[in-house]
Amino acid sequence: MREIEVSAVLPVYNDLAALRVAIPRSLETLEAIAPGRFELIVAEDGSTDGSTEFVRECEANDPRVRLFHSDERLGRGRALNRAFAAASGSIVCYYDVDLATDMRHLAELIDAIRDGHDIATGSRLLPESTIIRSGGREIASRGYNTLVRTILGSSLRDHQCGFKAFRRDRLLSLLPSVTADHWFWDTEVLVRAQKSGYRIREFPVQWQQGEGTTVRRNDVVDMGSAILRLWWRLHVEES
Repeated sequence: MREIEVSAVLPVYNDLAALRVAIPRSLETLEAIAPGRFELIVAEDGSTDGSTEFVRECEANDPRVRLFHSDERLGRGRALNRAFAAASGSIVCYYDVDLATDMRHLAELIDAIRDGHDIATGSRLLPESTIIRSGGREIASRGYNTLVRTILGSSLRDHQCGFKAFRRDRLLSLLPSVTADHWFWDTEVLVRAQKSGYRIREFPVQWQQGEGTTVRRNDVVDMGSAILRLWWRLHVEES
């Protein structure tokens, strides 16, 4: 039985086209980082576009691929929780299936955990970062992260970049306190980790916006509401 060091997770919902690129690219990149000591988990969250069948075929042909399928939508946070709990590696990571963050950064992400950090996260908002995205999303992202730093006291610049790694044991000890089950999961994990004294490395990445991503007015409202709800929960917990 293979000894697994790194468990990489791809959260997926109706992403068949992206998976056709992401799975082989992931296997190639991970093999260079942890030769023979990794697994690629696809956390597939109620897809209806054939993603499940495609990953199941990959799993049958390559023992390094594992499918975690859910018949109902769990939300990204719950899907990640489920995958990380079942992962075999001492280092767990996840990245967006559209590979918006350049995969050349994956070695740096994993090495940060090997070097003793509890969490590592890519950042699109450091001065050295290189990003390509629409003006609307850029404004929304910077505004959101400013609010997180101001209201929740975070020292990080970018909380929602879909490119993170963790010491699995440290992450699992934190997750029972995390209530977010979808997109806000990243922010809550990072905020709670800082309050618990976790060692976090944030580093600049090259990132390009995927197709079909837009910002709606309701998204902005949801962002503000999620920040305020977490602020209140933390206030209650600390009082």
